[in-house]
Amino acid sequence: MGVSTIIPGVLCVASALPDPPFEFMDGDEPRGFDVELMQAVAAELGLAWRLIPYADADFNGIFGGFASGKWDCVASGATITPERLRLASFCTPYIRSGQSLVCNIMATPQVRSIDDLRGMILGVQRGNTSEPVARRLRNEGRIADVRTYAYRDIGVMLDDLAAGKIGGVMKLAPVMRWMTRSRPQLRVVQEEITDERLGVAVRLGNDSLRVAISDAQARLQDSGALPQLVKKWLQA
Repeated sequence: MGVSTIIPGVLCVASALPDPPFEFMDGDEPRGFDVELMQAVAAELGLAWRLIPYADADFNGIFGGFASGKWDCVASGATITPERLRLASFCTPYIRSGQSLVCNIMATPQVRSIDDLRGMILGVQRGNTSEPVARRLRNEGRIADVRTYAYRDIGVMLDDLAAGKIGGVMKLAPVMRWMTRSRPQLRVVQEEITDERLGVAVRLGNDSLRVAISDAQARLQDSGALPQLVKKWLQA
């Protein structure tokens, strides 16, 4: 396809782990929607796929990797926002999703939506699109405070919810449905709090790679491969 990459013949893809079902490690093996999508995209482009894990505390820092030449693209369940469009260019969105609310149904069975959080602390991850939503709720007096966790500490955040240290957790619905499967005291009680479009990001101005990835996604959509991945990972 004639696409230029940092390492010739290789598509270096940054993902913030763990963030299942988008990306996570199963032993030594990376798995998830973004993993399989970008493996398929790389194959469409005649490139090898290479995962570059991102581990900083603030998710938005992942877009700084373009300036330093660390990776070619970001595929990490990333919502397209006006702020992020100043840091990166996004390919065609691959899914629409929204923030969800998780509560501890044993400790706070009365919580069924963000309208029931008055006086409680809401947990979010640093740099996640749930963060401005939570701050707005705090400014409106609808929650007592926001507790911000490092992006990699999603497990710690859910542990705190299970222990009653916070009143709720907000994050994209596919992730919360996945993360609460083995936590019977935690439950997704509200979805579609926001309407967000998620997509793969490339360096600002790298239109050739943006178009190439978008075109590859379109071919995967037409072949049925992309809808199968969505069903497998994001609608399970």
